[in-house]
Amino acid sequence: MALTGIQIFKLLPKTNCKECGVPTCLAFAMNLASGKAELDSCPYVSDEAREQLAEASAPPIRPVAVGKGVRARTVGGETVQYRHEKTFYNPTLLGALVASDVSDADLETKLKSWNALQYERVGLNLRPELVALKDAGGDKDAFAAVAKKIAETSEFNLVLMTEDTDVMKAGIAACGFKRPLMYAATEANIDEWGALAKDNDLPLAVKADSAEALIPLTEKLAGMGIKDIVIDPGSREIQQSFVDMVAIRRAALKDGNRALGYPTITFPCEMASNLDMETLIAAMHIAKYGAITVLSDFAGESLFPLLLERLNIFTDPQRPMTVTEGIYEVNNPDENSPVMVTTNFALTYFIVSGEIEGSKVPSWLLIKDAEGLSVLTAWAAGKFSGDDVGLFVKKSGIADKVKHQEVIIPGYAAAIVGDMEEELPGWTVTVGPREAAHLPAFLKSR
Repeated sequence: MALTGIQIFKLLPKTNCKECGVPTCLAFAMNLASGKAELDSCPYVSDEAREQLAEASAPPIRPVAVGKGVRARTVGGETVQYRHEKTFYNPTLLGALVASDVSDADLETKLKSWNALQYERVGLNLRPELVALKDAGGDKDAFAAVAKKIAETSEFNLVLMTEDTDVMKAGIAACGFKRPLMYAATEANIDEWGALAKDNDLPLAVKADSAEALIPLTEKLAGMGIKDIVIDPGSREIQQSFVDMVAIRRAALKDGNRALGYPTITFPCEMASNLDMETLIAAMHIAKYGAITVLSDFAGESLFPLLLERLNIFTDPQRPMTVTEGIYEVNNPDENSPVMVTTNFALTYFIVSGEIEGSKVPSWLLIKDAEGLSVLTAWAAGKFSGDDVGLFVKKSGIADKVKHQEVIIPGYAAAIVGDMEEELPGWTVTVGPREAAHLPAFLKSR
């Protein structure tokens, strides 16, 4: 259970040395209790106190690292039941299923196709992370060969799915360097698989017939010194899966049940007969509260909306989504193309750039940092004033890319024309339409 500021203060050295960045140990304790400071900031805390504080300040749901390389991610680590309370930290990982009896040609085709499913949005590269390799027939050599090929020829990390210990050992030998997730220890093999996970320093998934049945299994693994655990309550019916996900999250956060304080894995691929229905179930699990979700396949029409949902849910609601300040090219502009400027609020950028792209008019789009505010809000808050926008245009380097000296501003910011022209001598500042939907007609009429 989390400690109060006073309880933490009693474990600190009480030197008031200020080396942590705040004037007193009491202030530091209060910051620790509220999550505004890290324990490592105090150079004089004793080892005994550090151990107590580290345990007390650990997230109620343990963070677990899965995989290696560019698609390595951490799951778990969540601290709230509802996103509006604070934020969700570690996005749901998305995986697709491959059977170990897949042919080399089919596997190569799948990996090539899946690797191409990457989408640029808000300056981020949205893509899936996992391939779940399922044992088909108990052939350890075939399992190891497929695991090796996935690990060595793709960026994807792996979930190794088998009930056979020898098959699992072969898979680990083939791709252990990618830190795969072992799936799954059960009541029948918990000792053997726990030792295997510990010896290879790998995360281990645990499966049971219910959320309650997971408790003795995770407690046993914890007693063996295994901490990187992922849990599966075994529910494969949609309503029961939803109930279990919510119950597990609530038990960890509200009741302080450490035995259920682990990230979860879900299998929409085992709950539906087609990818469309799987996608709906996966969307439910992204929201409530699957840490890893496995589909039968990746397809653009299924994956893209799931990636966008994930991005929206795992973005801090207290911080607007933004794009990077700078010059953006739309429709391959040249030196005679029009220049427009707007704010870095992500929604504004995507609407404006989308309308420009749809107009087929080659254009330069300047994005000014306005702290993630929309045009009207930024102008009202003084974040999109004429002198600031004029200075930004001057320093952006756009003058080196075009022959003309005209910049188009949003209609809602018409009031900044005078100040911009003072900041940009020789430039013409044109007021564009208020709504982005009117941009195509505006640009085509010029």
